[in-house]
Amino acid sequence: MAVYVDNAKHPFGRLLMCHMWANTRAELFAMADRIGVQRKWFQRPPGLGVAGMDATWEHFDIAQSKRALAVAAGAIETDKYGPAEFTARLKGDQAKLDQIAQLRAKGFGAGAPADPKQRSLL
Repeated sequence: MAVYVDNAKHPFGRLLMCHMWANTRAELFAMADRIGVQRKWFQRPPGLGVAGMDATWEHFDIAQSKRALAVAAGAIETDKYGPAEFTARLKGDQAKLDQIAQLRAKGFGAGAPADPKQRSLL
């Protein structure tokens, strides 16, 4: 299973949220079910004919407590550039991938995994 969580900490009320996504929707839903995230919180581009909230890419916003469960269940941790890298790879956007690599080389995206194999999102 290839499910990913970034190190974002976006405030939502009293919670801090991050993103969880996967290589396939089936993998994403399986992890959501496993860690107790309701599918009604699924975010996706409009017009796909799938229930959920409108977003630019398929993912869940999850609380830090759910993130810990996802990591314990095998999710791969990424830095804040993980979602952008993932979508750039899907689109074949090499310019965006190069930009992300440059930012990481400058030390941006704190919390990136030390293992470079974990940075490969496809």
